[in-house]
Amino acid sequence: MSTRGKSTLRLIFYLGIIGYLVGDFFIFRGTLHRLLAGERIPKSEVAAMVSGHPITRSQLERAVNEELWLEGKSIDLVTNEELQAARKSALDELIDHELLRLHIAASKPPLLVTDEEINERLRRLVGRFENKGALETAMKSQGIATEQNLRERLAERIRQEKFVVQQTSATAMITDEDARKWFDENQASIDLPERIEVRHIFLPTLDHPSEEAKQRLAVALAELIEKKKDFATLAKEISEDPATKDIGGELGWMTRERLPVDFSAPVFSLALNTPTLVRTRLGWHLVEVTARKPAEVQPFEQVKPEILSALEAIKRRIATENFRKSLRQTHSADIEILDQPEAVLRN
Repeated sequence: MSTRGKSTLRLIFYLGIIGYLVGDFFIFRGTLHRLLAGERIPKSEVAAMVSGHPITRSQLERAVNEELWLEGKSIDLVTNEELQAARKSALDELIDHELLRLHIAASKPPLLVTDEEINERLRRLVGRFENKGALETAMKSQGIATEQNLRERLAERIRQEKFVVQQTSATAMITDEDARKWFDENQASIDLPERIEVRHIFLPTLDHPSEEAKQRLAVALAELIEKKKDFATLAKEISEDPATKDIGGELGWMTRERLPVDFSAPVFSLALNTPTLVRTRLGWHLVEVTARKPAEVQPFEQVKPEILSALEAIKRRIATENFRKSLRQTHSADIEILDQPEAVLRN
């Protein structure tokens, strides 16, 4: 598939990964533990009530920080509007998870979670921390005293995922006909464009006189043609592209859309294995095209698995959103929101 086509499809999976990370964070909460311990939670600490079960403000604050972090933002640097939007989104997520937890607790037969499933989820979670000490610190800050407590919360999260899949699987199915229809409508975006394999030796002209840079590369070109030195040696000696100088100047396989116009136009016109000097707005390049692949039409059977996976992810996301809306509507009388985002003030 083309870079653009793959990016479009993979975006679906990235959204799913973000959703998973957000969900996993929401199991880090101390509310249930405090209730079971018989501790009374002051109303001033409660952000919302769901069927008599509280969601605390501290729980909400942690969720807001996590949501902003996943978007690459800091709570200290966002606008009040962004902060309020993140707060509302995080509270909605927490309410939905509480509704799911209550439904799962009442479901018959109970949803089972195996040790293998918990172990796999634990491995993923541990990978998000620099070391075991960082994980233990995070656990303590979220009211998780032991690894067993953590495993119980992971099991709860897995049950929620299984429950949602059960409720949405019928409406999230994708057929070969669906994939074929998408393929027929989007074929132009997934065909492979012409590609070339390129290597270069680069001298910028921002901090070098242009004629000096050109002359240095002209000398290098002569040494290359006379076989006094090979391309990799010259790249290591004189190239000022830190990303490629130590790997023979290799830029890899390129499409026109991945390159600036002032570079792609002359380079795509070059014959194979013909090192040439090329001038761009950034500087001078000694460029060689080492291989070329023509544009290719992607056959349906070759791309069908990826299309099916992407379409299923889209449909499952929509089905999940619709299920959660339905769940919230059914229990609207059981939800009381005490937190008022417009009242949030920065310290």
